[in-house]
Amino acid sequence: MMSPIGVFDSGYGGLTILRQIRQYLPSHDFLYLGDNARAPYGPRSFEVIYAYTLQAVEALFERGCKLVILACNTASAKALRSIQQNDLARWGDDRRVLGIIRPTTEIIGSLTISRHVGLLATAGTVQSESYNLEIQKFFPDITLTGMACPMWVHLVENDEYDSPGADYFVRKRIEGILRLDPKIDTLILGCTHYPLLMGKIVKYTPAGVRIVTQGEYVAQSLVSYLERHPDMDACLSKRGTCHYLTTENPEKFKESATIFLHEQVEAEKIELK
Repeated sequence: MMSPIGVFDSGYGGLTILRQIRQYLPSHDFLYLGDNARAPYGPRSFEVIYAYTLQAVEALFERGCKLVILACNTASAKALRSIQQNDLARWGDDRRVLGIIRPTTEIIGSLTISRHVGLLATAGTVQSESYNLEIQKFFPDITLTGMACPMWVHLVENDEYDSPGADYFVRKRIEGILRLDPKIDTLILGCTHYPLLMGKIVKYTPAGVRIVTQGEYVAQSLVSYLERHPDMDACLSKRGTCHYLTTENPEKFKESATIFLHEQVEAEKIELK
């Protein structure tokens, strides 16, 4: 029986995480689910994000996944803990749901010298203070400053991330967060869409400020997790396949996914309920 690693995102940004994970685990099978019809999750309430994320996790479990990665910062910030504490038990002891915030926060202390870190993310992720809480667990001496970037996801999903118009929105947020704390020497891109704006972000970020994307750290953390949990890894099928599910029109998904994956993919439409 196929038991792929499930990867969930509210939209398309999680594809940047999936791409990195597949580079580290090329023999494993993957099943990606994008709730594209209801994206973005960022502005939604905790209750709605939790309900939607729970529906997605259940859908992936029903399709054979035993391990699900929430490749969405908003879902990781607002739904992961509740699902782990309140819902996992009814699916049995052999199911796990992991997020993408902890892998970045675990290593951030080795990347900053000034101990002043900036977070650029969606409003939902910033307001949840999940990054603050996780960083304080590992590095209580670090000061974190967050800033929401509400336009950045729209720029990416509308294929405007490389347009001249994107410069204004990127520069405004980077200048804004550095005004809040001029001592910042490390910027976390706390949204999986943002790596596509990297060209603009680098352009307006002062020299000496490190820019941290999540994909590589999430992939490395997952490899480490499977090494520490060989019983879970033994349950996962390994045929090197990857399939895609979407709540949106499959052709629309195919078109947009190309922006993130740089390859053509086919998707199956499903309904979450």
